Amino acid sequence: LNHLKLVTKLNRQRQRDMKELLAGRPGMFFMRYFEVTVWVVALILMASMSPVDSHSGLCPFKAVGLPFCPGCGLGHSISWLFHGNLTASFSAHPLGWFAVLVLFYRIYTLVRKPVI
Repeated sequence: LNHLKLVTKLNRQRQRDMKELLAGRPGMFFMRYFEVTVWVVALILMASMSPVDSHSGLCPFKAVGLPFCPGCGLGHSISWLFHGNLTASFSAHPLGWFAVLVLFYRIYTLVRKPVI
């Protein structure tokens, strides 16, 4: 019964997506799935990267010579989190776990929310 409900919901979502495409608003359809793709790929890349290796960053704070950046270490924190090292994740950036929760929630809402 739960499987049938899930299939029915997915079919309704597909019907809404097709209505969106046929209604002349393919931009909303594209943007939603483009954003989902970006977040999923970003999480996969952070999960697969080695958090031990240092890399060059694109931090604008460090580029202008400021010593502190509120976002630096977030990628390493998420990578450590996916590798299961919670202590290293928290020491790299204390809000890494929160960022992962926010990204998973955003992906969930984009996939489940009707475009119309």
